[in-house]
Amino acid sequence: MPKGFTFLPSLALALVLALPVSAETKAEAGTVVARVNGEEITLGHMIIARATLPQQYQQLPDEVLFEGILDQLIQQTLLKQVQNGRTPLQVVLSLENEERSLLAGETIDQIMASVTTDEALQTAYDAKYADGFGEDEFNASHILVPSEDEAKAVKDLIDNGADFAATAREKSTGPSGPNGGELGWFGAGAMVPEFEAAVMELEVGKVSVPVQTQFGWHVIKLNDKRKSTAPELDEVREELAGQIQQDAIEARLADLTRDGNIEKPDLGGIGPDVLRQFELVQE
Repeated sequence: MPKGFTFLPSLALALVLALPVSAETKAEAGTVVARVNGEEITLGHMIIARATLPQQYQQLPDEVLFEGILDQLIQQTLLKQVQNGRTPLQVVLSLENEERSLLAGETIDQIMASVTTDEALQTAYDAKYADGFGEDEFNASHILVPSEDEAKAVKDLIDNGADFAATAREKSTGPSGPNGGELGWFGAGAMVPEFEAAVMELEVGKVSVPVQTQFGWHVIKLNDKRKSTAPELDEVREELAGQIQQDAIEARLADLTRDGNIEKPDLGGIGPDVLRQFELVQE
């Protein structure tokens, strides 16, 4: 079980008055499911406890979770009551941080829900994939050899009618050699700059002069060329939604930061290592 979800023995359950729920009882957040020495535990408490469980525990049967969560909340309440209403400083600070985080999360959820509309998704899709979309993609083969002289000799063979694929299988030292030198389809940025520049200058079916890269000397043949096609909206819906949401959150934060009154007092001689001084929050 994860931290905070270990079921303790059912000690002191005699002190608890569990409230039976009749068939007519309406399920509401405030529905009381147990009282521990007069302190109420509600259905809302249980729902939140379940929602914050790790995913693997949320897969447990409802009846197991209901009894387990209720027992846990009862036991936690009994143990909490030992403090007699005292809340240590570190707990107070933890609760403030948790409240801050949860309320910030609520704001983020509201922002994301408000901006992720079908219209916004279509607009983002059109901006990214409409007219003008479609970069060049290339299908090329190459023969890689260690020296310029060898590359020139390969080029002469090809110019004199030698089959490119057969020559690649015989001469190329690259991993594509056994496959006739075929590299398949690739777009801009996929190859080292010298190789890419040579490919872009070629006409379909033509073979380049020897080209040097960090890997050696290449003789390149451009097999085909095409424009990349835009994906369907449904294929990129999540990607577009994520970008729309991120942009909206950043914009809202920028507005809040600009309009807010944020002060950072001079901390004098206090250094970053102060974060390790946990004793400052212990009483």
